[in-house]
Amino acid sequence: MSQLNEFFKKSKTDFLMFTQTICVYCTIAKRYLKNKGLSYTEINLDHHDGLRRELVMETGHRTVPVLFDLRGDEIVFVGGSDNLIEYKL
Repeated sequence: MSQLNEFFKKSKTDFLMFTQTICVYCTIAKRYLKNKGLSYTEINLDHHDGLRRELVMETGHRTVPVLFDLRGDEIVFVGGSDNLIEYKL
């Protein structure tokens, strides 16, 4: 099973967010979700070999953060922080 699917299965929060250690846009996304009262699980790509490549192959999204909405029956790829702000919560 892929690393990505493992994280989807383990997460019990509203959103799953893939980040890196130094990332201003990741901080923006975290603050935005917190201000909206939504929970998230953060996965730092600096600590998971090969996961960034898997994310790019699955989503086509090359920058961080990479966000998924886990609230519904289907997992929804949101995109990055700009996409999150435009996303209908």
